[in-house]
Amino acid sequence: MGLPMLRALRDAGFDATGLDVRPASDFGKDQTALEFDSRIFARPLNILFSVVRDIGQTEALLFDDQAIVLNAPQLTHIVICSTVSPKYILLLKLRLPGHITLIDAPMSGAAIAAQEKRLSFMLGGNDADLAAVLPMINAMAAHIHHMGALGTGMAAKVLNNLVAASSTATTRLALDWAAEFGLEQEKMLALMHVSSGQTWFGSGFESIEFSRDGFAANNTIAILKKDVESALDAAPNGADTALPRALINAIIALRQID
Repeated sequence: MGLPMLRALRDAGFDATGLDVRPASDFGKDQTALEFDSRIFARPLNILFSVVRDIGQTEALLFDDQAIVLNAPQLTHIVICSTVSPKYILLLKLRLPGHITLIDAPMSGAAIAAQEKRLSFMLGGNDADLAAVLPMINAMAAHIHHMGALGTGMAAKVLNNLVAASSTATTRLALDWAAEFGLEQEKMLALMHVSSGQTWFGSGFESIEFSRDGFAANNTIAILKKDVESALDAAPNGADTALPRALINAIIALRQID
């Protein structure tokens, strides 16, 4: 997600540089837009968009391995685009120096939407805090939803992804059963697209890069599991969590479609 977002910012004229822990050779012609030394990256940094995988990588980026918070003296804004627990966002704010503004801005749409500059962002923060980063978000987005105060963007995202994970698991189950009934996958998807079974996942099945993947610890299906776990972490006191817990098991059970 991060690389096409970086391209979108640079296409819009922003002086944006990426940071990655992988070797430069992994990025081909894009490597000139990236820095691979976190200390060099941090020195002139004003606004950081974090597009890492999870809380562990967020901690590494901000405080541990890359230690951007320590090494970026001019840093004024951190924008968390990863999907993590809303509780983590609120606790993270308390750990940052007072001169750094934290904004939660998770996005939806998968890599294809990032490539086409039509991501949907869910923002948490007050209007004054958001003003500095909205021009950059506009360069990457087709839809922007300001959900409220800090943490509400992330709360909206984990709930959105709870539904998305449900439709992913159910659509894959329906396609498996359709094959057993002798139904062609293309015909089943076309039917669902124009009927009550319509979902983002089913309608985008041919363009979503992970649509045929099975569960693996380092792939996007595992990110869906992580996102459901983030929703569970933020579940209201006394909430019935049986359905999302069953959904996690269904995601883990997904197998590759050849």
